[in-house]
Amino acid sequence: MQIYKMFIDGKWEDAVNGETFETRNPFSGEVWAQIPKGGRDDAERAILSAHKAFTSGPWPKLTASDRGHLLRRLGDLIAENAEHLANTEVRDNGKLINEMLFQLKYIPQWYYYFGGLADKIEGAVIPIDKPDTFNFTRNEPLGVCVGITPWNSPLLLLAYKLAPALAAGNTFVAKPSEFTSASTLEFAKLVEKAGFPTGVFNVVTGFGADVGETLTSHKYVSKIAFTGSEGTGRKIGELAARNFKKVTLELGGKSPHIVFADAEIDNAVNGVISGIFAATGQTCIAGSRLLVERKIHDQFLEKVVALAKTARMGDPMSTATQVGPVTTPPQLEKILGYIDIAKNEGAECLLGGGRPSNPELSNGWFVEPTIFSGVRSEMRIAQEEVFGPVLAVIPFDSDEEAIHIANDTNYGLAAGFWTQDMRRILEVSSAIQAGTVWVNTYRTISYMSPLGGYKHSGIGRENGMASIQNYMQTKSVMISTAESVANPFIMR
Repeated sequence: MQIYKMFIDGKWEDAVNGETFETRNPFSGEVWAQIPKGGRDDAERAILSAHKAFTSGPWPKLTASDRGHLLRRLGDLIAENAEHLANTEVRDNGKLINEMLFQLKYIPQWYYYFGGLADKIEGAVIPIDKPDTFNFTRNEPLGVCVGITPWNSPLLLLAYKLAPALAAGNTFVAKPSEFTSASTLEFAKLVEKAGFPTGVFNVVTGFGADVGETLTSHKYVSKIAFTGSEGTGRKIGELAARNFKKVTLELGGKSPHIVFADAEIDNAVNGVISGIFAATGQTCIAGSRLLVERKIHDQFLEKVVALAKTARMGDPMSTATQVGPVTTPPQLEKILGYIDIAKNEGAECLLGGGRPSNPELSNGWFVEPTIFSGVRSEMRIAQEEVFGPVLAVIPFDSDEEAIHIANDTNYGLAAGFWTQDMRRILEVSSAIQAGTVWVNTYRTISYMSPLGGYKHSGIGRENGMASIQNYMQTKSVMISTAESVANPFIMR
């Protein structure tokens, strides 16, 4: 069994209380690693370490170019260790090795991009309306930033937060999900090897009630970046608001995936399958609501079901596997519960609807790819995030109805649609209430393009040039060039 320690203040340590917890392989159900069960004292130590590193020592004395060099070095180390990190994540969260390898080989780009951006953050000289005053602005780091990551893509979603935070000159405390802590601890070894000063990056493992609350409420923490559920995001927002901390929250989604009658049908079918069954549906941007124009509804749905039936479930470490297990037992029960809810609400189950019968999969946390037709927009299966391989299909008759259904949820993280009509592309992409809209593609991401949600799907944006501003604050400096001060009782 792999025994891990936390990374705090440049040292590898057990939890203060000496407690640990187990992590299991979602495919086999077997315990494979032991993780420190950190508590409030460990979170406090990590925050104090990051605060010290931000206020003294070598980190604040580094030039922006120096920070960029360290980030690019970290990117190189991730690239060199991509296969090892990918294997660790598969053992921890059960996602496909093909997807994890793609992610880990792509993640270095975040550190290259923001490493290159570090010394290009500029202030401005303002031609102020005071003739005897010189005014300029400068962008400064916030201080200690906390990143809380979920279990579906730990290192990718950490990169969204860590790369811009360090580029801007902040220090960082990472808190991975208790279900998938191993890859972040493996990643910390690379941060140490890259040569970042002590305390700049820390990892605390444990549970939200102790570690999470301390990290989000501590006086030395200036910013919290979180990816996860709406409910947890709301709690973090409330705790942060008490001390006016900045937050970036990337929360849930119930993304509409719309197919118009003029779409390239085979491409759209592939896109729909990828949108919901890739990653076993365990992604906030999953296209979990399929909206199909009625005139092609039956034909299109037949093709989707036929392709979904061919999905190969199995060991996520096999490159032949197309659908892996669900990451956690609680999530497995949640998905099965929503399947029952959909059946009770009157939706017709065309495919799947339970756990697979294959005895080779009996030890793992598997759910069959599931498709429901006859879904109405007001049903819970169309309104609430399932976070699993479950597709709800809704017909529509016009562009206006498609837009109405697409926007008829509390969420607005992502959306996608398929059409060959350029007028429709412009009008529908404008009308849909979502932070990302894909046209004739789905699940495309880039370190250069902002990602974030409308409505209950979150606050702020990650990735791209805009994201680094979320880790900075602007200072205005005014210098008087006047030879004497006029009436001191009058504002100038």
